[in-house]
Amino acid sequence: MSDQQVELSPSRSEEAHSAQTVPSANMIYCHGCGKQIHKTARSCPHCGAASSVKTGDKSKLVAALLAFFLGGLGFHRFYLGNILLGIIYLLFCWTFIPMLIAFGECIYFLAMGQESFDRKYNFS
Repeated sequence: MSDQQVELSPSRSEEAHSAQTVPSANMIYCHGCGKQIHKTARSCPHCGAASSVKTGDKSKLVAALLAFFLGGLGFHRFYLGNILLGIIYLLFCWTFIPMLIAFGECIYFLAMGQESFDRKYNFS
């Protein structure tokens, strides 16, 4: 009877192997080499492949709309995390120069590809 129990229970090496293959909540698999890396890693320390994990949820359409309607006050820059630029836009809003720049940025955001936008604003 004890022989059957030994056969049914997995060996310690099997348990260790299964524990290594199950990723924790903070780990992902590298798309380059398949090894586990932390989800906030910008690149794999083993093979150097760039991580493709999105860390933010900023929308380029929202950024473009904010630039069009409230860009003269720098709201789109605050939304994108550029606090210093947002403050500069606020300080110079009376000159209407930030409004002209924001209109150009609105067109830029709409013309920018989603991958390019994500790489610039949605990765830490």
